[in-house]
Amino acid sequence: MRTLSVITEIGAPPHVVWAALTDLAAFSEWNPFITSADGELKLGSRLAIRIQPPGGRPMTFRPSVRVLEDGRRLEWLGRLGVPGIFDGRHSFELTALPDGGTRLVQAETFSGVLVPLLGRTLERTREGFALMNEALRERAEAAAADVGTAPTEPAGMAGTGGVTATAPERLGA
Repeated sequence: MRTLSVITEIGAPPHVVWAALTDLAAFSEWNPFITSADGELKLGSRLAIRIQPPGGRPMTFRPSVRVLEDGRRLEWLGRLGVPGIFDGRHSFELTALPDGGTRLVQAETFSGVLVPLLGRTLERTREGFALMNEALRERAEAAAADVGTAPTEPAGMAGTGGVTATAPERLGA
C-alpha cells in the first residue's frame, strides 16, 4: 500500500473551492492533471476521469463515488480489473482556516499487487496532484475576488455541518 498527498492553502472560503472542485464539466478549462471528468457527483455514481500525469501517458478510468460530504470531502474508488490488482482511493478534503481561507488535501491510497511496480508512475501522479492543487487555488482565489466573496459559508450551508454520505464497498469499481 502507498499513500500520496499534497496539501495546499487557498485564499478563498471552502464553499468557493468546493464549487470549483465539483464543477466537473469545467475541469478541461483549468485542470492540468484531471483533463476531463464526466458524470454525476452523487453517492455510488460512476465517473469517467481522464488524467494526464506530468511526463506520463494519459489514462482514463471509471471510479465510483464512495464519500460525498457537501462542502468538505469527496472520495472515489478506482480499480484496474478485480479488487487487489491495483486499487486507488482518491480523496479531496477541505478544511476552513481561521483567516477565511481553505486547506485542501488531495490524497490517494494505492493498494494491490501492481503497486510496487509503479514507483515512477506514482511519483508522476503526486506531481499531478501538486499541479492540480495550484491550478485550483488560482481558480478559486480568482472566483472569490470576482464576486467579493466574504470568508463565510453561504446562507444555505451555515450551521448545517454539510451533508455526509458514504457508499458501501460492494458497489463495484
